Amino acid sequence: MTAAGLVAFVLLLAVAAYTCAGGTDYGAGFWDLTAGGAERGRRPRWLIDHAMAPVWEVNNVWLVFVLVIMWTGFPVFFQAVFSAMWLPLALAAVGIVLRGAGFALRKPSRRIARRRVYGAVFAISSLLTPFFLGAAVGGIASGRAAPGTEPTAHAWSNPTSVGFGLLAVVATALLGAVFLAADAVRYGAPDLHAYFRRRALAALAAVAVLGAVTLAVVHGDAPHLWHGLTHGAGLFFAVMSVLSLAVTAWLLLRTTGAWSRVSAVGIVAGAVLAWGTAQHPYLVPRSLTVDEAAGAPSTLHWLIIVTAVAVVLVFPAVALLYRLDTRGELEPLADADLRREGPQHEA
Repeated sequence: MTAAGLVAFVLLLAVAAYTCAGGTDYGAGFWDLTAGGAERGRRPRWLIDHAMAPVWEVNNVWLVFVLVIMWTGFPVFFQAVFSAMWLPLALAAVGIVLRGAGFALRKPSRRIARRRVYGAVFAISSLLTPFFLGAAVGGIASGRAAPGTEPTAHAWSNPTSVGFGLLAVVATALLGAVFLAADAVRYGAPDLHAYFRRRALAALAAVAVLGAVTLAVVHGDAPHLWHGLTHGAGLFFAVMSVLSLAVTAWLLLRTTGAWSRVSAVGIVAGAVLAWGTAQHPYLVPRSLTVDEAAGAPSTLHWLIIVTAVAVVLVFPAVALLYRLDTRGELEPLADADLRREGPQHEA
């Protein structure tokens, strides 16, 4: 494998990591939006706040990593994508900012009206951001982000882009529901476990149906991608995604749904890896190969070194954070935890 091919594979893994980690948070926002009124949605939103609080900012590390690799490792690809897809990517960026602000400001707000406004901003942005990101990926996958392409609506509002955008929304909803159902078990809330398990099963059915429809669209609209998904590594990861979907359904139908988070991540990660390997050797099918888009050899070598350093220093820390969070060891301090027992003495 060439240096450019290795960096491209790292880029694909980073996209898969952001899709799964960030997608879980977007999915939580989706269920926040559909939870209902203040009283009906009080407990689901309580769980969403507590489950997201420890890690929601960390997940954007993967997005930063993706952008850095694109910009420095494949500048031609970066320019082509951000020129042709500037509008959906700009809307996604605005959505990321508004989503973070809405989530951060909702909880400390004392006025109910402000809390509702911030909550609505967080929830709606959680729905629109993955759609626009998915639409941009659809434009790339169908070859509509070739170098020199004028920024037109057709580049990201075509059938493949719409299918990818909708599939991104339901996939994040699936991840969010599965993780929230597991968190409900951790918090000892059987009613919320049943609540989110039902929604996870519904989202799983939606992913299956919409995935099949999107494949049918790809067959006619993006023939190169279709060929890659039905041969070689693309077919392998597509089958892995389908098998993970069946396993997730079986696990969710059980009482506790243990390991359903792992299999749900397998669905989404498998789909992302299937898309990326199906395009090989292109970054933009039929117009821009990995080698043609690559930057200077020295830049690629330094990117490989930086990635190796990140694997040793950064990724284990992020993995530990996720592990501590899923085990419930990152609970925020309550007022009682901050009070000192016994007589108080001034220093």
